Amino acid sequence: MPDLPWPPGAATGIGSLPGTDIAEAQRIVLGELPDLSHLPELPDRGPGAEIIGRGAGFLVEMPVQLYAGRWQIASRPGTDLRRTTDLLERDLDQLTEQADGFTGTLKVQAAGPWTLAASLDLPIGGRMLRDPGAVRDLTDSLAEGLRRHVADVRKRVPGATVLLQLDEPSLPAVLAGQVPTESGLSAYKAVDGPDAATRLRTVVEAVGAPVVVHCCAPDLPWQVIRDSSARAAAFDLSLVKDLDPVGEAIEAGLGLFAGVTPAKPDSRQIAERVRRLWQRLGFPAARLPRQVVVTPACGLAGASVPYARALLKACHEAGRRISEV
Repeated sequence: MPDLPWPPGAATGIGSLPGTDIAEAQRIVLGELPDLSHLPELPDRGPGAEIIGRGAGFLVEMPVQLYAGRWQIASRPGTDLRRTTDLLERDLDQLTEQADGFTGTLKVQAAGPWTLAASLDLPIGGRMLRDPGAVRDLTDSLAEGLRRHVADVRKRVPGATVLLQLDEPSLPAVLAGQVPTESGLSAYKAVDGPDAATRLRTVVEAVGAPVVVHCCAPDLPWQVIRDSSARAAAFDLSLVKDLDPVGEAIEAGLGLFAGVTPAKPDSRQIAERVRRLWQRLGFPAARLPRQVVVTPACGLAGASVPYARALLKACHEAGRRISEV
């Protein structure tokens, strides 16, 4: 059985929550997810708090700015980047205060290199994805920035075991050559699996913490995630069609962050859906609570605060239920 960096029967959130109050969001997460907590993200606060702006804020010596409503590489740091940095610092200060004495597993999230490359514009126009050299520079810059971020979180919450989640919603489109150009009339050239895994592995090997790759889009690239040396894959359980790559990933020791979002938060229903998948795969029941973490299917920024709190609580209770084997 693989040695994975979270306790049996764990549950966690994907990252984003509704609202603009980071203090309340952190209280909810620490209260409802005591075994595998995470640093909340609040996209409702606007530019610099959403996935691309926040993720680009980790880049080292590669400043970004907003131009015509899109993030692009800039010649020098400006007000947009300062806002992004200030929001993250405020979040980390709140984490430091509320997680004082925390000794569980703590997850932080950031956009991965392929999602950033598919979303950030070059100064001359076009996505960074069009230029392999720019993608390589972006990846190296992100790897260093996230290494510093993980080290900072460790200093702030010294009793925690830190995990890093790389959010890669654009990865399937990058691999399939389906990222549209600015005109929308064509798409950027597909990236092959080994190249995609190499860039991910650059980040995984640099950060000094176990990495989870999250993608709640269809066609999760299981082999790419395995080849990246990530410790786990986070996915939407309802989108799993082919069980073979899931079984191969489990056999290889990959952890699964299984995402379930029912219309009404119900820990029994969530636990049953996770158990059903495991039973279809045919693995021993005793491995389930060690290798699987229960999560919502994706971020919860569009939900109400009461629903988000109830769902996180239900995921935690579902984790307890699947431990009862």
